Amino acid sequence: MKTSEAVDRALARGATHIGFIFFPKSPRHVDPEIAAELAEPVRGRVKIVAVTVDASDEELDDIVHLLKPDVLQMHGHETPERILQVKALYGIPVMKAFSVREASDLERIDPYVGVADRFLFDAKAPAGSELPGGNGVSFDWNIMASLDASVDYMLSGGLNKDNVGLALASTRARGIDVSSGVESAPGIKDIVMIDAFFDAIAEARSVGA
Repeated sequence: MKTSEAVDRALARGATHIGFIFFPKSPRHVDPEIAAELAEPVRGRVKIVAVTVDASDEELDDIVHLLKPDVLQMHGHETPERILQVKALYGIPVMKAFSVREASDLERIDPYVGVADRFLFDAKAPAGSELPGGNGVSFDWNIMASLDASVDYMLSGGLNKDNVGLALASTRARGIDVSSGVESAPGIKDIVMIDAFFDAIAEARSVGA
């Protein structure tokens, strides 16, 4: 999120989490001070998520101090030991993101079970991309059937109004994460597209997804 209009519309439509990305290579990158200004009016009404990629202690200090997030989403190469260290430092739940292309990629979570508080599964980035997520591509959601039913995860990767119903119907995801699917251009959230996305979710729920 980068504007108050997008934050307000997401909440109005039923979002349970809003994310702020702290990764300079991303078109969605926002300074912690701006993120804090956007988050403050909705604090307590929605979970505030700080999305980081192999952030240093100094970077995390600034983010946590200014934004006061409810969740840290770690989208880099963080080890289980690093996650435990971060949780001990800040006392904030950690969601660990993994990039997925095939069923064997899901095995990488094994050392993190019981360490990360939640998982997020995104599609592997296309060749040449510098972004670990937000690339607008999806993966074969059928492979999620091989995941242990006790694993709490959010689904990400190329979700939009046209496929979110299928994603909900074909996985056990307890949450969905959308970014490029509600953007008119990289990093630019579109109010009309946000509405269309939530309309599609409502339609999927009406038929039992």
